[in-house]
Amino acid sequence: MTRHPLRLAILEAERMLAAAGVDSPRVDAEFLAAHVLGVERSRLPLIPLVDPPVVEALHKVVLQRTSRIPLQHITGTSHLGGVDLEVGPGVFIPRPETELMLEWALSTVDNKADLSVVDLCTGSGALALAAAHRLPRATVHAVERDPAALAWARRNAEARSAAGDTPITLHSGDVTAPDVLSDLDGRVDLVLCNPPYVPDATEVPPEVADHDPRQAVFGGPDGLDVIRHVVTLAARLLKPGGHVAIEHDDTQGESVPALLASRRVLTDVADHQDLAGRPRFATARRT
Repeated sequence: MTRHPLRLAILEAERMLAAAGVDSPRVDAEFLAAHVLGVERSRLPLIPLVDPPVVEALHKVVLQRTSRIPLQHITGTSHLGGVDLEVGPGVFIPRPETELMLEWALSTVDNKADLSVVDLCTGSGALALAAAHRLPRATVHAVERDPAALAWARRNAEARSAAGDTPITLHSGDVTAPDVLSDLDGRVDLVLCNPPYVPDATEVPPEVADHDPRQAVFGGPDGLDVIRHVVTLAARLLKPGGHVAIEHDDTQGESVPALLASRRVLTDVADHQDLAGRPRFATARRT
């Protein structure tokens, strides 16, 4: 059996993905190769040759990706804040941009303290589970209204608990309801939220349009339908000195901070850019 250079197989995969319009063909080709081989992407340079069945398996998953099935649906996993998450149809895929908001939020608290953290619109449980992983003494609550997404969050929460992380508390609830988490009013140190925020008329890539749940992506005509409720809820939940961080669309770099600033109990309002220099999340502190 003639073995094949892995480097050439990855280059061919990259060519196919680029021709299909995939945004990051080289990165995706390497992740798919690592998935097929069952290794970390960083270990690919240590594997010079592979058997023909490996090349065939890589070709098969690359064809899936060329049809714009999300990379994470093919591999079955996503990653945020040091935590691997299972994802698939029915749940929003965490994005790398959210890492920046998570890191900002973690920088506002003492990871040795007993903290209360709330993740609103948790989806797969990504932010809540990353917070529990990085803040082992924290009590973490997560809210999700969609039953399909909540099932993914439960699966991920069970896996992280089995891995030794502090268990989180999942709530089936709607962040737009006036009484959600009312027992936590004034007791929360950190509120995190990656809500549906894309304005309804926005064109999105096939990976989003065809695979992410619409209710987890689009937030009304201006994208702020859910965020308006989140701002009100955060102001109610936070204890004095507590912080809130809300991810938003790059067209909302003024509107979301303005919503936060409209609440008299919130101060130190700021907006933050992603690595591409686009407005990405807004923050505030409870007075």
